Amino acid sequence: MSNAEAQHHAGLKQNAFGVPGILFFVLSAQAPLTSIVGAAALAVALGDGAGAPGAYLVVGAVIVLFAVGFTASTRHLDTRGGFFAVIRAGLGFRTGAAGSALALLSYNAVQIAMYGLFGSSLSGLLERHTGIAVPWWTCVAAAIGVVWFLGSRKVELGARVLAVLVAFELLLLIAFAIGVIATKGWSALDVPASFGPDAVLAGAPGVAIMFAIASMFGFESTAIYSAEAKDPRRTVPRATYIAVVLIAVFLAFVTWMLICFYGAAQAQSAAQAALESDPASFAVTPLNSVLGEWSGTAADVLLSTSLFAGILSFHNMITRYLHTMAGHRLCPPSLERTNRHQAPARASLAQSSLAAVVVLPFAVAGMDPVNQLFSWFAGLAVVTLVVLYVLTSAAVIGFFRRTRAERNPWTTLIAPALSAVLMVGILTQVVRNFGVLTGGSTVTVWVLLAVVPVVFIAGLLRSRQVLPVTDLPDLPASDQGGAHVHNGTSSSSR
Repeated sequence: MSNAEAQHHAGLKQNAFGVPGILFFVLSAQAPLTSIVGAAALAVALGDGAGAPGAYLVVGAVIVLFAVGFTASTRHLDTRGGFFAVIRAGLGFRTGAAGSALALLSYNAVQIAMYGLFGSSLSGLLERHTGIAVPWWTCVAAAIGVVWFLGSRKVELGARVLAVLVAFELLLLIAFAIGVIATKGWSALDVPASFGPDAVLAGAPGVAIMFAIASMFGFESTAIYSAEAKDPRRTVPRATYIAVVLIAVFLAFVTWMLICFYGAAQAQSAAQAALESDPASFAVTPLNSVLGEWSGTAADVLLSTSLFAGILSFHNMITRYLHTMAGHRLCPPSLERTNRHQAPARASLAQSSLAAVVVLPFAVAGMDPVNQLFSWFAGLAVVTLVVLYVLTSAAVIGFFRRTRAERNPWTTLIAPALSAVLMVGILTQVVRNFGVLTGGSTVTVWVLLAVVPVVFIAGLLRSRQVLPVTDLPDLPASDQGGAHVHNGTSSSSR
């Protein structure tokens, strides 16, 4: 095979999209409607009640702090490997390889969790509106096939599908928020009850923080699309900041509107009542009341499309991770091959097959797709992701100390150090409340938590079998003031 042919079969399509395209990938992964309809009742009932909206802003602020160092490092790195690229650059190849294993665990876990919720939602939707009873796993099998098809085609096709699906759910939630203000009046907007320090710290804030972290899952995937983005050194940081701020403010605002609809004093009891029957009713009932019965039906449909959009978005993230890891020989080399659409087709097939293999035992055993498949894997994904945030924050400090690529103490030391400390605090809260998040037995909780160090160690062991070209990143020639790598050897800039 010639060099040109090799590049065609391994390279992703370049200049495929800009900031808006990346944003739709990220926003669809965060599935705004799912966060509101599926998680709002849990966050309010089990967390800190009317202070749940404030928890979204707190977590958003911490993630913005994380993004300061993360985006600073992406300006100097080939970030197609996402977490792997940053952790490798700051903490070495072996730790980077272990981090990449955790990233794959986290992204696959959350996608598989969403398959469980999607299967249950679509099955219920079909039975309510058509009278046809379809097993949840049949819906999942069909979705796996469609996701594989879209993941094997041009990336712009997936972006267009996601843009349409996300736009509809955002419009519905915005219309609801405006409707609450119009019907309840400005006097119903009780700011201290939802955003005051006492409100945010009331009840069990750790639970609300867990759901906030889960709702903002995937914002860092902006870096994964750098190979296909236009002007990635500008596009990736912009898309990262916009994604974090937009989703934190939006979810806080819409959740606040739910609180305002019920009243700050009654919101938690309403959410607890909803948990005993149908958690989605905590959001659907206000939708019906404010916008009319059609909105509840629309939300019912859009919940399924929201979940599908999230599944497709995580599929795209995972396949690009597999593509990059194959290039570093941490995954089978065949996963680096692309097809005539310049899509990672082999990685797409591998990821879809993995999802099918994991879902199959739950279907055969007749296990609950929401209380078991969704809850268990969502909890595993969240705890793994927070561990990655801690590692990445430490890696950013290590990277800038090794390379001196930038000398701004805020972006290279202070912000990432604060981020690491705060993320450790969040990790403590997540582990402490892990049983609430997963709803599993003590044995299930410890088995799921044990998966994280096991996968990390497996990544370390895999790295011992691979000889990296260098433990330092390839810095652009334009970077000044520090050591950089050229052709696999470290040299000092002069």
